Amino acid sequence: MGLYRSVRAVTEASGTGPIDWGAVAEASKAGTDPGSLDVSPAERDGYATDVGDARDRVREVSGFEFDLPETIEIINRHHWIDNNIETFQRVMAPLEDHVGMFPAAARVVNTGSMTVALSFLARNVLGQYDPLLLAEGDGADDHALYFVYPNVTRVADSLEADSDRFRRWIAFHEVTHAAEFGAAPWLPGHLESRMESAIEKLANGDIDRGTLGELDTTMTAVEGYAELLMDRAFDEEYRDLREEIERRRRGRGPIQKLIRRALGLGMKRRQYERGKDFFDAVADARGIEFAGKVWDRPENLPTEDEIERPSAWIRRMDG
Repeated sequence: MGLYRSVRAVTEASGTGPIDWGAVAEASKAGTDPGSLDVSPAERDGYATDVGDARDRVREVSGFEFDLPETIEIINRHHWIDNNIETFQRVMAPLEDHVGMFPAAARVVNTGSMTVALSFLARNVLGQYDPLLLAEGDGADDHALYFVYPNVTRVADSLEADSDRFRRWIAFHEVTHAAEFGAAPWLPGHLESRMESAIEKLANGDIDRGTLGELDTTMTAVEGYAELLMDRAFDEEYRDLREEIERRRRGRGPIQKLIRRALGLGMKRRQYERGKDFFDAVADARGIEFAGKVWDRPENLPTEDEIERPSAWIRRMDG
């Protein structure tokens, strides 16, 4: 019944734009099991403790002062869709005036594509620090911290990992992102402007390789610095968790691999790896405090060439 409702919502997509976002929300939730939110009081306390401990440790290691949301949200997959669909809609806004020669058919295809993307992400995202990129009005300075409880418990079970330890690992990772955005208040606007520019060019039939390259190097810095802090801040060895997750990724079926490739998630993995190598080299040479210079201003972000040659970035920062 859920699949039928999902397909029907997509095929009945309407409106004047290239994507019927109401249909995307309905179809994504109809085709996605929300998952259990049967969270015990002890588990809720565990999430709060882990986030608090992560904040203290990451502050100590990074030297950055940063805030966290007052409320840590433990959500299911449908909540994640609701929390993210407006951001997706704002990101895709430049496409609104580009429906094409066959608007009804294009609308169904685009609505179906976004439904697949949101459904897949809702089933796979574990935690999310959200600085509310592209937010408008009074909420523009807000931020949120989510944990998608059914995904966290499912992956911990599939890895046969200790659930408390796995939850703590995810909490530390998301808090490292909070540290980055706290240290670089310019970062959301920087990402927003680049995303809008790239999508605007795409809507006009062009590929802005320069802007896409900037986005890639920026996200490489974001993911790599987070990995650096994780290595220094997490309170126990976690190589075994990394290896189990890599084994799980390699074991995915062809459909999952295809969807991940279409969503650029293979690129995200590459960003982790390249960014980690870059910041490990910088920190080994000059320490974590020096590596944190990357967040002083946009001009301090490494270039594509510097990602491959950390010594060049070090020389530029010294100059």
